[in-house]
Amino acid sequence: MLFKTFAIVLLCYTGMYGQLNKKQSVYFICLSYGIGGEFNNRDYTYTNNYIQGQVYYSFNHGKRWEYRLAIQPEVNFARHRLKNYFFIKPNEPNFEIRRDAYIKLKDITEYILGVSFFVRRNFTDNFSLYAMSNIGPMITDTATERLTKGFAFCDVFAIGASYDFGNLAIDVRPNVRHVSNAGLNDSNSGFNTKNIAFSVVVPIK
Repeated sequence: MLFKTFAIVLLCYTGMYGQLNKKQSVYFICLSYGIGGEFNNRDYTYTNNYIQGQVYYSFNHGKRWEYRLAIQPEVNFARHRLKNYFFIKPNEPNFEIRRDAYIKLKDITEYILGVSFFVRRNFTDNFSLYAMSNIGPMITDTATERLTKGFAFCDVFAIGASYDFGNLAIDVRPNVRHVSNAGLNDSNSGFNTKNIAFSVVVPIK
């Protein structure tokens, strides 16, 4: 259902902006759909899919080395389960109750507002590779043994490839993601995941 919604929005999105001239643009908008999961570990499972919007500003669009800044609102839908029953230590308050609660599969929704910086290498007028670093505040709606409900931070590092088809660019972005709360609350082990996102980028100005 989420992927179908993404596809419908994407068609509307590209129809509205597909006729703009990308060569004269310094602002771009992007819609992404991503999927991912945890790195192999013995403590937990975590799978996710997400929809992300992006608004880019290019400092020097069209140059061989190009630099972009982006604002990236995102909604991430995750499923998580504690695997290692002894991750919660006996000296922790209510440890038996918490073990029984967190061993069950949980649905988690995360709301993120990321700020990203891109370094892009344009090899041709149509093809480029890039690296991206992202950090931003996050609100999570479900407490787990690794992260307290509420405020946290989301950090992402990605590499990606982009190919232009006229005024439309298709973007593929493998990335690694870490979420934690920087020690602001008791549970701060966080989650580490590997992901891949597929995007469409169009100019807006």
